[in-house]
Amino acid sequence: MKRKWIIAILTIAVASGSSWAQTRLTLKDCIAYGIKNNGNVKIAQYKESIAEQQGREALSSYLPQVAGSGALDDNLKLQSTVLPGALFGGEDRRVALGTKYSTNVSAQADQVIFDQSLLVGLKANKPNIENAELNSRKTKETIIYNVANAYYQVFVTSAQIDLLKDNLDKTQQILGTLQLQFDNGVIKKVDFDRTQVSLNNIKSQLTLAESNLILSQNQLKFQMGMPLAEQLELADNPLEQPFKLVEPDKFDAANLTDFKIQNINMQLQGLEKERIKAGYLPKLSVYGRYGLQSLGQNLGDSWGNWFSYGAIGVKLSIPIFDSFKRDAQYKQADLNLLTQNEQLKLNVQNYELQNHNATTQLQKAKLNLGNDESNVTLAKEVYDVTTLQYREGTVPLSDLLNAETSYKEAQSNYINSMLSYYQAKLGIEQSQGSLNDFFTALP
Repeated sequence: MKRKWIIAILTIAVASGSSWAQTRLTLKDCIAYGIKNNGNVKIAQYKESIAEQQGREALSSYLPQVAGSGALDDNLKLQSTVLPGALFGGEDRRVALGTKYSTNVSAQADQVIFDQSLLVGLKANKPNIENAELNSRKTKETIIYNVANAYYQVFVTSAQIDLLKDNLDKTQQILGTLQLQFDNGVIKKVDFDRTQVSLNNIKSQLTLAESNLILSQNQLKFQMGMPLAEQLELADNPLEQPFKLVEPDKFDAANLTDFKIQNINMQLQGLEKERIKAGYLPKLSVYGRYGLQSLGQNLGDSWGNWFSYGAIGVKLSIPIFDSFKRDAQYKQADLNLLTQNEQLKLNVQNYELQNHNATTQLQKAKLNLGNDESNVTLAKEVYDVTTLQYREGTVPLSDLLNAETSYKEAQSNYINSMLSYYQAKLGIEQSQGSLNDFFTALP
């Protein structure tokens, strides 16, 4: 009976796996899968949790602290003291005070009343959590970019394979015609061999492209956080959809997640300066202590003769001189803040440069795309006319092979131009900090 249940469960599992294997994922599905399953997302979530626990840790320093202690002493040699002889009307006497065994158990509660450095630490909780959240957002943006880029690469490689297969069929047809012509003595063997070489080159290119497709699919799975053994079928081929040209929006560095992270880090560094400076102020706390003590000349008595004691008090700590340690720490924090400020200025210039370069690449890709599309149409017309002329015997084989090569190159250039344009679009979204909007707008 148990075996039947196991077989049933395995059957359901296999069926579920087959069902998933047939699932067709769109670009938005792939990105959503990556955001959920990529290991970097989990790491970022852990860091958010760490930031929350750091906030609890900072708060706990300003809440009551209770500690207990216990000790059992075997006084191998009691400490001696001297009693003045004047107390007894004679000479001074040396006596040993205490018992051989003593047991002490106590508990103490401390409560901070004022500690400015701890208060500043509490102020850092909010920006610290915001910093972790921004880093999670940055991780999500990176996944969106990487998954989309890998997704486009899969379809471009697939298009290249389709193109090579089509060229392979055409070349095989030409080679079949040439075989008949060669057998009838119409053409020379060198003409047949030239076409055979072209066919072999296409086969080699096709083998390489098929290998590249597997690599592209594996790269996409890796960016998605999907097991490499999982079957993946993609749905919306961007190369078959109506092509849309986009215009970049106005650049604003404040929209970038990296810019926001740097601002938060500068805010935290400013709080660090404030925390160090607060170390010059006094610290005030109260405490209460309660304990039990037992004394005896043997071990048993030290556990039976208990008496209690207790105390409450106020503790004031005033820093006076630390050999300029805190001053050095404050100046280091100040220099770190100045360094971050200058680094932010440099980074803003770099962000502007990246956006400018991305805009230039988009414009270049748009121009190349238009030129290559027109060139494909023209090359196809030349190839069709040359093919007809060759069949009529009005042009030599070399013209046909040249026309075929030009047509293949035009098609390949157009496919690569489409990939360059999609990558340039992603670059624009990345440089403007709008990758999340790009993901949300996907169908």
